[in-house]
Amino acid sequence: MKKDFMFTSESVTEGHPDKLCDQISDAIVDHFLRRDPFSRVITECAVSTSIVFISARFQSDAIVDFTKIARQVIKQVGYEQADFNAKTCSIMTSLKELPSKIDRHWDEKKLSEAEIERIPVNDQVTVFGFACNQTPVMMPLPIWLAHQLARRLADVRINNILPYLAPDGKTQVGVEYKDRRPDRIHSITLIASQNQSLMENAPDLKQVQKDLKETVIDFVFQNEEIKPDEKTRILIDSDDPFAVGGPSAHSGLTGRKNAIDTYGEYSRHSGAALSGKDPTRIDRIGAYAARYAAKNIVAAGLADECEVQLSYSVGLSRPVSIQVETFGTGKISDEEIRARLEENFDFRLAGIIRQFNLRLLPSIFKGGFYRKLAVYGQVGRMDIGLLPWEITDKVPVLQG
Repeated sequence: MKKDFMFTSESVTEGHPDKLCDQISDAIVDHFLRRDPFSRVITECAVSTSIVFISARFQSDAIVDFTKIARQVIKQVGYEQADFNAKTCSIMTSLKELPSKIDRHWDEKKLSEAEIERIPVNDQVTVFGFACNQTPVMMPLPIWLAHQLARRLADVRINNILPYLAPDGKTQVGVEYKDRRPDRIHSITLIASQNQSLMENAPDLKQVQKDLKETVIDFVFQNEEIKPDEKTRILIDSDDPFAVGGPSAHSGLTGRKNAIDTYGEYSRHSGAALSGKDPTRIDRIGAYAARYAAKNIVAAGLADECEVQLSYSVGLSRPVSIQVETFGTGKISDEEIRARLEENFDFRLAGIIRQFNLRLLPSIFKGGFYRKLAVYGQVGRMDIGLLPWEITDKVPVLQG
């Protein structure tokens, strides 16, 4: 296992076409669940120049206006350019309403343990959860910093600090490790698109670089323990300083940014998309349960790093395999940690929904819930309230 290495992770703003698709898909999920918490829905979205395509299959008593939701998201994200905006873009839909089944109305809060045991998953998937002690939220430092930069990049646009910025933006942070601990910032990259309507009065590249370093990079790192040094490579809009970005420049698709949604590829993640799926999809909520387990293991002091793997098969309620890897940092054996997980965690489909209250969160959170997860990571978040899979309430039982 490597001790000294350099690792990079990237993030993107809410205006990135892939993330725009994730937000539209999850906004649709929110609307279904607010009106009918027992809705079953899978929705995917694609965007390109002047066009949005939405595909969905659903069982629900709710009536949802897919086109209206998509236009609302596009407007809120900030797209007002002539070639892509909420008012004039064409929206195509391929919708299939499936026959509503009585068995979809099971309420996990009212079921006995035996009844929960009889509710199987309908998908086959292997999901991963990860946690480490590199940051206060127990996320790898590269993806944590990349998210902070991306969020700040969006903030300076939304708050009109840099009015010439457009919604699409990308960030990347490289961190050098020594003995598997973050040691220094190797590199920082910022790519920010610019508002097409202001191009005639746009600042030159040097001014853009100065503005973004001061308002984004310096702002984010002012309270970080590890800061850029004189050898840190800082690249700002070095590729195309006048790129407009957005769907007219590159197309987008739901579920194409799984690494950004999870651990920045520092740890493994499932190939299945997280966004656009209701809580009965184990390929989504299983990833949350695995993160919950890994974070509690690290918080309990049983390891400095931990990856939890859950494998599910169609027709069974429990994972067919639970694996733990602590990369040589465990204070007890990985097998003992796995045994404690099996004893104290409920990884059954209905059990996860019950513990995390996943059907009702869109009604509890103002402005929806799943859409907020669709950008800046679906794990390790502390900016939208304490997510149920980020709670470390299992520490006492894990410590024994």
